[in-house]
Amino acid sequence: MWLKPEEVLLKNAFKLWVTEKDNEYFVLQRRRGYGEGGGGLTGLLVGTLDTVLDSTSKVAPFRILHHTPDSQVSWSIACGVTKEEIVQHWDWLQKNIMRTLSVFDSSEDITSFVQGKIRGLIAEEGKTSLVLEDDPEKFREALLRFEKWFELPPEEKLVTYYSCSYWKGKVPCQGWLYLSTNFMCFYSYFLGAEVKLVISWDEVWRLEKTSNVILTESIHVLAHREDHYFSMLLHLNETFVIMEQLADYSIKRLFDKESFEREPALSDPLQITKRGLEAHARSEQFRTFFRLPKEENLLEVHESFLWVPFCHFNTLGKICLSENYLCFASQDGSQCHVIIPMREVVNVEKPDSSSRALTVCVRGKRALRFSEVRDYQRLANTIRSRCGISASPQHSASSEGIRGECQSLINHFDDNPEDVTLMVGQKDSSKAVSTEALMTVFHPQDVENLDPKMLKEKMKEQSWNIHFSEYGRGTSMFFTKKTRDLIVRGVPEALRGELWMLFSGAVNDMATHPGYYTELVEQSLGTSTLATDEIERDLHRSLPEHPAFQSDTGISALRRVLTAYAYRNPKIGYCQAMNILTSVLLLYAKEEEAFWLLVAVCERMLPDYFNRRIIGALVDQAVFEDLIRENLPQLVEHMTDLSFFSSVSLSWFLTLFISVLPIESAVNVVDCFFYDGIKAILQLGLAVLDYNMEALISCSDDAEAVTILNKFFDNVTNKDSPLPPTVQQASVSNNDKASHISVDISELIREAYEKYGNIRSEEVESSRKRNKLYVIQTLEDTTKQNVIRVVSQEVRFNVSQLDELYNLFKRQHFLSCYGTMKSPALLHHDPSLAYLEQYQLGFQQFSVLFSLLEPWAFCTTKSTLSLWISRLIDENQDGLVNFKEFCCALDTLYSGSFTNKLKFLFKLHLPPAFDLPEDGVIRKSPERGRGKVDLQAYLKQWQNEILKKEETIKDLPRINQTQFIQFSKTLYNIFHGDPEEETLYRAVAHVTSLLLRMEEVGRRLQEPSSPSESKKPASSSSSSSTAAAAAESSTEEASTTPESSDTASSHNSQDAGADLSETDWSFSFEQVLASLLNEPSIVTFFERPVDVHTKLGQARVAQLKLKASK
Repeated sequence: MWLKPEEVLLKNAFKLWVTEKDNEYFVLQRRRGYGEGGGGLTGLLVGTLDTVLDSTSKVAPFRILHHTPDSQVSWSIACGVTKEEIVQHWDWLQKNIMRTLSVFDSSEDITSFVQGKIRGLIAEEGKTSLVLEDDPEKFREALLRFEKWFELPPEEKLVTYYSCSYWKGKVPCQGWLYLSTNFMCFYSYFLGAEVKLVISWDEVWRLEKTSNVILTESIHVLAHREDHYFSMLLHLNETFVIMEQLADYSIKRLFDKESFEREPALSDPLQITKRGLEAHARSEQFRTFFRLPKEENLLEVHESFLWVPFCHFNTLGKICLSENYLCFASQDGSQCHVIIPMREVVNVEKPDSSSRALTVCVRGKRALRFSEVRDYQRLANTIRSRCGISASPQHSASSEGIRGECQSLINHFDDNPEDVTLMVGQKDSSKAVSTEALMTVFHPQDVENLDPKMLKEKMKEQSWNIHFSEYGRGTSMFFTKKTRDLIVRGVPEALRGELWMLFSGAVNDMATHPGYYTELVEQSLGTSTLATDEIERDLHRSLPEHPAFQSDTGISALRRVLTAYAYRNPKIGYCQAMNILTSVLLLYAKEEEAFWLLVAVCERMLPDYFNRRIIGALVDQAVFEDLIRENLPQLVEHMTDLSFFSSVSLSWFLTLFISVLPIESAVNVVDCFFYDGIKAILQLGLAVLDYNMEALISCSDDAEAVTILNKFFDNVTNKDSPLPPTVQQASVSNNDKASHISVDISELIREAYEKYGNIRSEEVESSRKRNKLYVIQTLEDTTKQNVIRVVSQEVRFNVSQLDELYNLFKRQHFLSCYGTMKSPALLHHDPSLAYLEQYQLGFQQFSVLFSLLEPWAFCTTKSTLSLWISRLIDENQDGLVNFKEFCCALDTLYSGSFTNKLKFLFKLHLPPAFDLPEDGVIRKSPERGRGKVDLQAYLKQWQNEILKKEETIKDLPRINQTQFIQFSKTLYNIFHGDPEEETLYRAVAHVTSLLLRMEEVGRRLQEPSSPSESKKPASSSSSSSTAAAAAESSTEEASTTPESSDTASSHNSQDAGADLSETDWSFSFEQVLASLLNEPSIVTFFERPVDVHTKLGQARVAQLKLKASK
């Protein structure tokens, strides 16, 4: 069958494959161990690996590779189980492809053509094979096996499954890999040996494709600090993409608390499908490539040719259609691409049915002609319906007139491509607060100035105007290699804001949200939050040397933009470095444009950069380290620890080099960033290290290396900058300049593109996904260590026990989130809180986990004791228990003294634990992160915690009659199931009777002796006797059946309460303690040591099963 073209490692292939046929462009190979000869020892090894247990996991024994004479890279394009099948593919290539390839001049064009043709064949086959792949009966059988083997929660959604081999040590175990929403599972059973593996996606540290001599390709998973390898997958790349998507989905949902409200396919964890994940991945890639808003989804893809007027050539590529955009990208993605907003489309014509062509006419007298579109009629109708051409009043002219106008456009377009121009086409319907870029206000260009720098600036503008006349201008401009070349040379000051808006996609955001920024400014100004306080603090630190930010005009504009964005996106709010970036944006863009540029940077181009943990920047630092290893081996040999480069490059990524380069040089870097994204920053970082290679290698310590890099950045200049010295940043002194050669920023950028321009954006995105798992898990591990360090000072658990408890606590938190987006833990999660508050449990989750770890038989499923405990230890009364509160409670119950354990049980029957409603509803959960933070209240709370003295038994309030009866019942429940159960019950009954009699004696001593009140002692005596009877009755019922104790005790306590309502009596903690100390069986029970290690081990095994059984 035909395969999606993928690169093949030839060095590995020659050891495992034998060439059967070859020509100039294709090779037919047979895998060793198959067919004639067998291949000796190597063939025996390969054949054994390929035929272990299940035939569906075999690597296909025949394949066809595509290659070109001047390239070291080959592409797999077909595979076959039999020789007859692969020979059919080979013959088809000989007859249909070989002759066509002779007309191409370059190897790149040949490879692009072959790849496009193969993908077209796959698309045709897919229409007929889709039904066979999605076999509901087989999937139902796999689902039953999945549920039987792994005993996961019943709502767990199986996404897909594959046959593969799992390497346990050096031996492969053939079995089945099951991928569900929250887990990756493997099962194998062979000759009595069962292998079962369950790994939750939130525990994965690394997920990557690897290869070695024995395993041509395998998937490596690092989890629980153990390496797991899966190989012999028939569709390895498909499997890896699905695994990558599920891991990423889990990270975003559980760690980033993303709700996917705008993506129905992912909004419900219980409805995730393989098709939905694949569609999400395609849409994500589509949005990233074309810089489109997050709301856009890839709906249709059509292969076609686009007439490129500036080349007089039809280029092969793909039409990508979303809700509001029509995009085209040439096949290699680098020759050209164009983005057409539907709002700009005037009409769609089908001039030539024989060539299956259609023409899209856009505003500004421009037309784009697509040909060889397979389903061109349906595509034309789809575009028309999405543009609303027939219903729009602006298209009320007759269809004949429109058709004639479009036809004349097409003819003129073909004959005079150089005359075609494209209007900008943006309606300025939104009123910005400031309508001019700060640079035009504080540094207007002098038209009559003819110094060399200004002349060069005018030449740059002329070059861009020529480019616009050929490639168009505005939203529908062609993006080509020539566009990148002009960017590398430098963007003229007058065009910088316009091009930034265009390249970033912010122009589309602003066009589709007229008036949005003005409304945000009106709503946000005057608000007082933690974000606004930080913004005010940093306003005067933003480019303080620039005249624009030495005046109220610039400062006010900066304040409005930052405050409006913090109001728009409270999840990010405000983060340091945003002020520096926004300052530069305001210099070259209008205020509203600067806001939308900031939106594009924070939400699309640099995801997860500007938050509390700057995860995005840390991920890109890890990507940078990988690129250093690949491209600068000499530096790696000298500096084996690359963490230095991570620390020194953090500001490079966060501020796009603005904080380390002079402003006149930094804007050139920003130009490249808006066109090429993070790839431009990575390339420049490599070029900087390469330029300073010798000096860095000779460094003796990190401080010297930092000094070298700082001096280098100080000497980076922009010889073409037309800015006056008052605007340019102050550079180093003349003496330093003499000792360091200045470097022109344009030359540095050009060198970065020449040396490292082969870095592909797809590789960067793949590396980002791979490193994001490791970065997040590293941060999680650091958080865990910090929490354990703090909690260990207040409990008697050792570090390993706290580590195990933290894992159980975190797992319980995630278990509550696995099947829903609306668990209390998720809804009330605030990542801005301290690490102790990162993971919290609601009542239901706490009750489940506590039932696994409780030292005694609390019978929590039949009583409200767990609810009382959660209320008691919930210090801020928000209905959520954090890890510290949980550990302190367990520590008391596990290792506390008899007095402390009894005091804990005593307080369970006092407010706030006992008197609140028993529904577990969160009563107090303030919305965090948005409102004004009362710092004085926090300081007062902190002071109270410091000054808080140790609670003594005398500080405890007295327990009343209802609470005391419930306290007795709690003791009965605790003793249930103990070998000394009967003895303990009688001891409690004895203590209860003793306490009541003591109360009776005390009342008699305090009673006055007047005749009129002589009846009251008898009444008191009667009340005490009734209470004792209630306790005795409760004891007898509890000793028979634990199920009835709850009910019986409740009825007795109610009756007793009714009888005793006339008189109030209570006990102090000292009285209860003294009475219980006289019962050795009770003291022995509470002082019995708990085997913490065994408890934790049992809880770890039972945690998932308990969830599954519910």
